[in-house]
Amino acid sequence: MRFFDKGPRHIQNAPGASGLKSCKRMKESNKNEMVAELNEKLSELKERQNASENEARKFAEKRDELNARMRNLRDDILELRSKRDELNSRVKELKQRRDEMRAGIREKIEEAKKLGEEGKLLAKRKPSKSHQALQKEVESIDWTIQTSSLTLQEDRTMVEKVKQLESQLSIHRKLEQLVQKIAQLRTETRTMKAETQNLHKQLSEIAQKSQETHARMLEKIDDQKRLKGEADDMHKQFLQRREATRPVREEMKAIIDRIRLLKGEILEEAQKERQNSEDVLRETLESRAREKLKRGEKLTWEEFQLLAEKGITEQG
Repeated sequence: MRFFDKGPRHIQNAPGASGLKSCKRMKESNKNEMVAELNEKLSELKERQNASENEARKFAEKRDELNARMRNLRDDILELRSKRDELNSRVKELKQRRDEMRAGIREKIEEAKKLGEEGKLLAKRKPSKSHQALQKEVESIDWTIQTSSLTLQEDRTMVEKVKQLESQLSIHRKLEQLVQKIAQLRTETRTMKAETQNLHKQLSEIAQKSQETHARMLEKIDDQKRLKGEADDMHKQFLQRREATRPVREEMKAIIDRIRLLKGEILEEAQKERQNSEDVLRETLESRAREKLKRGEKLTWEEFQLLAEKGITEQG
């Protein structure tokens, strides 16, 4: 084995390699310029996209604000509807009670009328003597019967007289009862009429509140419809702005894909260039080492390793 130089000796690029590298660098430079131009275009598109998205976001925020107001209105409407229904239920209940009271008044008036007719008939049979006079006469006869010695005939006569007087008293009692009953019916009728008027007053007040509540509910419903129209318009504007950015997004995606492809090509070409340079350098070193080996000159460590890899360390 021949001796070799210990000091490393660096060899310049092989002949012809510089021209190849220059050509490749020009191609690489062109692609880098294309990447720079694409990045600049991408930046412009991003600004346009951001502007459109900001505008779309404003429409979305306004839409969400309107939807929130609509939800509040919906709660108000439900509350007013519940209150109105409660008032209507109360009105219905009061109407029923009022109608029942009116029916009761009619019944009492009719009953008093019938008793009045009955009283007129009894009045025609009314004895000429008063209730008190007849009562005293009955009591006097009873006293006589109880305290005097009467014959059987006299006793029968007086008993018969009491029966006649009792019959006349019965008419007086019936008339008095009728008068009392009619007076009671009239008193009850006046009380029921007063209660009916009170019920009607309550009913009217509650019905008025129900109408006012219903009117307020309808106003809320109209506001809700108006807000819904505005919210739908804001959502439409939002979708239109989003749709307007779709071509921009597609163009940006195409540019990003193109940049990625160019960068990949640049990297691949750089790797190939390095590999080619290494191959040319290795061939040059190997050629020079063979020449030195033939001439019997000492080899550098790099030259020795290169020929050793090839199995060429002896002349022959």
